Amino acid sequence: MNNPYAPLLVMMGIAAVLALGGVGASVILGPKRYNRAKLEAYECGIEPTPHAIGGGRFPIKYYLVAMTFIIFDIEVVFLYPWAVNFTELATFGLVAMMGFLVLITVPFVYEWRRGGFEWD
Repeated sequence: MNNPYAPLLVMMGIAAVLALGGVGASVILGPKRYNRAKLEAYECGIEPTPHAIGGGRFPIKYYLVAMTFIIFDIEVVFLYPWAVNFTELATFGLVAMMGFLVLITVPFVYEWRRGGFEWD
């Protein structure tokens, strides 16, 4: 059996066994002394604030900052290899990247319209 994916599957299996084994060992061997302080939410060493009325919803600004990070991350992941191999990709690469940039402007426009780039 000369499957080229066999070493990868073995490595994934070993990683899964180690991860699940570590979690299982900590559940079985770890101390189980619960008290009020351990069961409370931890907020940087200060007393936790009470939950907001209506379930403690996060403001939209929180999600817009997260979306900004994801957009820039995705853009860098795709633009850097394209820039490195620009000459080999020629016209096809240019057209494909222009299509990608058009698609990636959709979340930018959404964030701009929602006020995600206005830092208060």
